[in-house]
Amino acid sequence: MKIALQGLCVAVAAGSVAFSGVPASAQAVYTVIIPGGGFGSQAFTDVVAGGIAAAQAFCGELDDDSYKVDCLAERLGQVAKDIPRDSDYAEVQQILKDTADQLADLARANRDPNGVRGRAVSKGETPVTTSRPLNPVAPEALPSVNQQASAILDNTQTLLLRSAEGSESKALQYSRIADALGSSKVLLRSA
Repeated sequence: MKIALQGLCVAVAAGSVAFSGVPASAQAVYTVIIPGGGFGSQAFTDVVAGGIAAAQAFCGELDDDSYKVDCLAERLGQVAKDIPRDSDYAEVQQILKDTADQLADLARANRDPNGVRGRAVSKGETPVTTSRPLNPVAPEALPSVNQQASAILDNTQTLLLRSAEGSESKALQYSRIADALGSSKVLLRSA
């Protein structure tokens, strides 16, 4: 993957990542009709969980650990943006957006003043580029920032699970999304 830094492109790592977890040629727009009384759909839960897994894979390809927290913030923000506001998943959309904002604020507050902001770009037939330049975290702050980011993800998992209380079908869907989000903490431990 590359990080484009103010007109320069620096090779960071090799690999092909598709945002939604499937190649662009296999992506399609679809409508899910849900029987009355049910919550959400297995298919859409798969899309959200797959988007979170793709975010982890995308950010995991970065060789420079200082960009990973802000990369995760940006990618989770994109997952949230792709969830319709007027759907059964509006609450998930808001929780993921809030999480992305918290992670971005954390990276921004601990930005390396000597580091260069840059966009991450994946390799492959259909390269994925971050929607904004990423902030590198100062090396001396990185261990603390990763711990704080992990705590933000823990809190998000708890919010998702508590939000689903009282509905068995909602609990199952939210649990799968929370599990996908929890696996993103591995990215922070490896940094």
